[in-house]
Amino acid sequence: MEKINVIKVGGGIVEDTDSLSQLLADFSHLSGHKVLVHGGGRSATKIAASLGIESQMVEGRRITDEKMLQVVTMVYGGLVNKNLVAGLQAYGVNALGLTGADINIIRSHKRPTKCVTLADGTKQMIDFGFVGDVDCVDGQMLSTLVQQGVVPVIAPLTHDGKGNLLNTNADTIASEVACALASFFEVTLTFCFEKPGVLRNADDDSSVIPHISEKDFHQLTQSGIVAGGMIPKLENAFQAIRQGVKKVVITRANHLDGQGGTVIE
Repeated sequence: MEKINVIKVGGGIVEDTDSLSQLLADFSHLSGHKVLVHGGGRSATKIAASLGIESQMVEGRRITDEKMLQVVTMVYGGLVNKNLVAGLQAYGVNALGLTGADINIIRSHKRPTKCVTLADGTKQMIDFGFVGDVDCVDGQMLSTLVQQGVVPVIAPLTHDGKGNLLNTNADTIASEVACALASFFEVTLTFCFEKPGVLRNADDDSSVIPHISEKDFHQLTQSGIVAGGMIPKLENAFQAIRQGVKKVVITRANHLDGQGGTVIE
């Protein structure tokens, strides 16, 4: 079975000129089949503010009303996505920018109102607005594109099949895309962020935990070593492994060569 790399990069990487240049170079040098999934939240927040639109976040998730949906569509599907595509073309990578609505690759449903526990311990019913939870990914269509030499560059937007775009978490999209491709390729899923891996000590970049099993994960969360946004990232990783993804790596974007980072197998 042929191999493929599914790489997810956060907005902090693609929105900074220096880190973006490094990412484009490193990603273009990856051999074989590949897919890039990106964020862009910082740019969305900045542009929304310039338009007088307030950004609201709950549990690290953006509440997306109609005006914010317009902003994230412009930023994720336009500005960030097309800058990445143009940059990769300059490196000879035949990139194709996509949202989940394009060729119907990712269908989702609007997240229902849910009760969340806030930082102060109180519970509140939250309507996330136009936020989507993934129902299905067309792995066959993505596989066909990849086999034709196309490199999909996927923005964190999906659709509900009823004409509505939905803002969808990029980590979740990367995990779901990797799972959908697992029937066609041996998949390595890499989550890139600002740290060199999952750290035993958040203040010590040399304290990378090289391997984490599901048993380790439960122990690390109970002890408080793994907390915050790393918990859903690892939950996505183990979900991907259970659905056929060969390996998940959590690392810095400048370590796409597979050296270092935290490996989940």
